[in-house]
Amino acid sequence: MKVRVDVMLKDGVLDPQGEAVRHALGALGFAGVEGVRQGKVIELELADGTPESEVGRMCEQLLANTVIESYRIVME
Repeated sequence: MKVRVDVMLKDGVLDPQGEAVRHALGALGFAGVEGVRQGKVIELELADGTPESEVGRMCEQLLANTVIESYRIVME
């Protein structure tokens, strides 16, 4: 079974990579980009029947820095 974990910086946490992308888009002529937040997507291939709570524990212990990041689990 495939599981996707989307990890993003929490609101209020500075995102220097997102700001660099926003600046670069402006320099390339893309007007109107007022903000960019950059995150990561982690795809897991797990045994069928793996509970979402197990994936949550993976996120809490390794996949996300829960002090500054939030995550969303998508069971596919």
